[in-house]
Amino acid sequence: MSIDRIAAAIRDIPDFPKPGIIYKDITPLLKDPELFRETIRALAGRCTEKPDYIAGIEARGFIIGAPLALELGCGFVPVRKKGKLPYDTVEQSYSLEYGTASIEIHQDAVKPGDKVLIIDDVLATGGTAAAAVELLKKINAEIIGINFLLELSFLVGRDKLREMKVDSLITV
Repeated sequence: MSIDRIAAAIRDIPDFPKPGIIYKDITPLLKDPELFRETIRALAGRCTEKPDYIAGIEARGFIIGAPLALELGCGFVPVRKKGKLPYDTVEQSYSLEYGTASIEIHQDAVKPGDKVLIIDDVLATGGTAAAAVELLKKINAEIIGINFLLELSFLVGRDKLREMKVDSLITV
């Protein structure tokens, strides 16, 4: 397993979605089945405690979270943007640099005390991940950590997650 190979497959897209932003595009990694499998196994190998569920944050957290759940032999629950889930939900709002957003989870996604590992592709400012933590606390999940494929350390997103165990496969 080569973290360098995984990191090399993530390409930079300048000025997306707006000028001054460098978007981290994971699609080259996803289209290589061996490298994608290697990435999921690397993420699984970093789990120090077996979760009952992986909570994947929309949308790229779904792409990583579902195969990770299969690899770890646990369930998968989606954390979605407001209005996208069909059943009764619990909601958490959070601040963005240009306003607010909300995420939701089904109110019965996990039982109180179930161990949940939150997964997303990139840790940037930490706002969405912090909102996911609060959301899962509302349904009494035991959050055992938050894992990311890539962490943009210069954006200090970890600061919003100080109370949580945070792990990133790649840090830039």
